[in-house]
Amino acid sequence: MPRVAACIRLSDDELTELQMTARSVSGEYRLVQRARVILAWHEGHTIPETVALTGLSREGCRRWRRRFEQERLAGLRDQRRPGRPQTLSAETKALVVQAACTGPVQGQGRLSQRRIAKQLNVSQTTVSKALRSMDLRPHKTDYWCGKPTDPEFGQKMTAIVALYMNPPENALVLCVDEKTQIQALDRTQPVLPMRAGDARKLTNTYTRHGTVSLIAALSVHTGAVDAKTMERNTASNFLTFLKRLYRTHPGKHLHIVVDNHSAHTAAEVKDWVQRRRRLTLHFTPTYSSWLNQVETWLSILTRDVLRDAVWRSKEQLVSELMAYVRAYSKDRAKPFAWTYTGQPCSVQRHGT
Repeated sequence: MPRVAACIRLSDDELTELQMTARSVSGEYRLVQRARVILAWHEGHTIPETVALTGLSREGCRRWRRRFEQERLAGLRDQRRPGRPQTLSAETKALVVQAACTGPVQGQGRLSQRRIAKQLNVSQTTVSKALRSMDLRPHKTDYWCGKPTDPEFGQKMTAIVALYMNPPENALVLCVDEKTQIQALDRTQPVLPMRAGDARKLTNTYTRHGTVSLIAALSVHTGAVDAKTMERNTASNFLTFLKRLYRTHPGKHLHIVVDNHSAHTAAEVKDWVQRRRRLTLHFTPTYSSWLNQVETWLSILTRDVLRDAVWRSKEQLVSELMAYVRAYSKDRAKPFAWTYTGQPCSVQRHGT
């Protein structure tokens, strides 16, 4: 008769914690394996079956079963091992923490463990231990979004999102922005093609054939893109592009989302827009150009066309930019999917 594995009884709290640990993608893998051993035991799996499920050895599976049976969840954690007594004094730790919290000195923009160690005449290991004990990371920087500086942030944001989610009847919502100073860079040596086990190679030296700017209009509800190149990003060029859009879409009321660049807020632009019955400009709140969906498309353009590109001339750059715009609108255009679920910090935009 086949051998039947004995099960381990788990409380609800133990089962919940073990399941959370076993499913963790960011936790320590050894703890994930140990949790899976106990869950397999709970489900009645034998030692050989547990070995196949977890990748641990037979002895490893038996060890963690014994530890759990004796100490429950605490038994799955590593035990303190004997070793040299801690040599990090409270005074040294205080000096390290003070140096880390004081900030860079002598014009340096960022502190490192090596610089702190040199400053205090201690080892880098000592600095690392002191910082870890206080969970301090002076070598890292995180960014956060502070309070909006635009007093009309809520009103402007709500109006733009409403255009995206529920546009007026007979309206065409376009997001417009420029990508300026695109460099036509040529390499001074031939490109070495990719080979098995070896990436494509570009020389570090280059020749610059000039720059161009691109102005693009993304149709929010179809994903199609209309664009043109220009020498410089000026109010005159922006107004010319607006007139082109106005002529291209007769009978539609154009709602155009733009940021607060000086070219978009120039007097000549405002005067012309005020005389048009079928056109409304919507300005994103200050420092909130991320609300403009064409920014997402411009990042796609950068990845697909501009990154690590080689251009023999400025004319070639212009030609291939426009070829990409036409191909994108024909074959890949579709609206970006907004997946906001009502929870803070959960907005994602997916492009093609």
